[in-house]
Amino acid sequence: MKVNVRTMAEEMMNQTKQSILAQASQAILAQASQAMLAKANQQPQGVLQLLR
Repeated sequence: MKVNVRTMAEEMMNQTKQSILAQASQAILAQASQAMLAKANQQPQGVLQLLR
């Protein structure tokens, strides 16, 4: 069986691309969850300020 170098290179490129996209998605989700937690933590502080 002959190995097609072009097909192999394309597959490696696709695998690398998918890996980068997965890492980027994880980073975006982590940032979004941190932002949501920060916002959720601000709301009780706002209520406390209104009560003072």
